[in-house]
Amino acid sequence: MKAKTIIRYSLLLLIIAATGCQVRYSFTGGQFSGAKTFSVAFFKPQTALASQAYSQKFTEALKQLVLTQSPMSLNEENGDLRYEGNIIDYRVAPVAIQGNETASLSRLTITIKVKYINTLEPDLSFERSFSKFADFPADQDFFSQEESLWENINTQLTQDVYNASVGNW
Repeated sequence: MKAKTIIRYSLLLLIIAATGCQVRYSFTGGQFSGAKTFSVAFFKPQTALASQAYSQKFTEALKQLVLTQSPMSLNEENGDLRYEGNIIDYRVAPVAIQGNETASLSRLTITIKVKYINTLEPDLSFERSFSKFADFPADQDFFSQEESLWENINTQLTQDVYNASVGNW
């Protein structure tokens, strides 16, 4: 009888201890500093070749990535974590020169400058540039492929920004 009572009380204490503890985790290994909200300001083009359409696509891609990979909610402005920046380089250049001195591939390279502000832990804030590129056949029209190149580059750029800011990279 006494052994059953001890087991019951032990189980009860174990249940109380387990429900009283709370562990916060993220599948992406993020460090959110207790942040509940984030904001992303419009990334303005600072170069003539970067369009407003691209700036809008990048800004929305960054918002979407943070929403899907974090427990935070989006604020229009003044989030606990803030992303601001500019498109500072947008260029198309030939690569993979062939023997007849013509390029078989062209490359779109996009560089963004990001200012990340962590209002809860200011030491984690930074200002830094990120650059990515995508290649396409030189004999194909750039403008017909531009949006698919944007998607490819934005996937990489947004993940790099996320990893640098909250992903502990």
